[in-house]
Amino acid sequence: MSSSLDTPAPAASVSTPFSSKAVDAAPGAASAPKSVPTQAELLAFVRRTAADSELVATLPLDPEGRTWIRLDGPAGSEAWIIAWPPGTGTGWHDHGGSYGAFATAGGALQEDSLAARLPTEGWKTLELAEGVDRERTLTKGDARAFGSHHVHEVRNESDSEHAVSVHAYYPPLPLMRRYSRTGAVLRLEQVERPQEWQ
Repeated sequence: MSSSLDTPAPAASVSTPFSSKAVDAAPGAASAPKSVPTQAELLAFVRRTAADSELVATLPLDPEGRTWIRLDGPAGSEAWIIAWPPGTGTGWHDHGGSYGAFATAGGALQEDSLAARLPTEGWKTLELAEGVDRERTLTKGDARAFGSHHVHEVRNESDSEHAVSVHAYYPPLPLMRRYSRTGAVLRLEQVERPQEWQ
């Protein structure tokens, strides 16, 4: 395994659809992946990184916008530490076919997700069946992995406390689909590609 599994090395930050403001970090050593990381390896990575209080503390907290640092993830995965000011969130989205994991390093995050596999092409509006909604709260130290068809939104519902989380994706995000939701109706609003956030 690469050394980035043991001590994540911050890499140059770039825009991401999860974030508002980037914090520059020292470039990490680039290495070719030896194998494809498993969900379990991504989950272990985000847990270990979230527990690294010294690394997490390098991310400044902005009261008005999200900040982040991009990291070298295991085996060529894309990874981020993200700070969430009170009341911020992602909106409904997917990860363009990438699987991944995230862990909460501080505060609490609310995740709403769909327990249904959506078609990726050929639709603009879907009516969701009853019973597909899932909710969970992830507090400091909590983590979860997700598959390549995961659709969710993540929010910091606190009105006074920042949340901080660590995310890892493989393959690195090829695109993201953004959705709006009204009741049971999910509507595809936008497809973002990496050049739009890098």
